[in-house]
Amino acid sequence: MNGTGSVPLPGAPLMDTKQGRFGLFRQEIGGRWELRPVAGGDTWTVAPSDTRPATYMERLNADNARANARSRGELL
Repeated sequence: MNGTGSVPLPGAPLMDTKQGRFGLFRQEIGGRWELRPVAGGDTWTVAPSDTRPATYMERLNADNARANARSRGELL
C-alpha cells in the first residue's frame, strides 16, 4: 500500500503489489495511477493502495532489464 497518501512525482519507481510488476509512475487518472514498464511496453493502471515504493534491488533489476532491452535494440 502506498503509505504516503500523496501522488508520486512522474518517474517515481513503484511496485504494483497486486500484479508483482515494477513500473514508473506517469500520472493519476480518475483516482487510479498509471505506470509504465521501464523497458517499454504498454502502460497499466493500478489502485494507489496496491502500490509501494520499489526497493533498491527492484530498481536495480529494472535498470538491468532496461539496459538489456536497449542492447537488443528494443529501446532507443
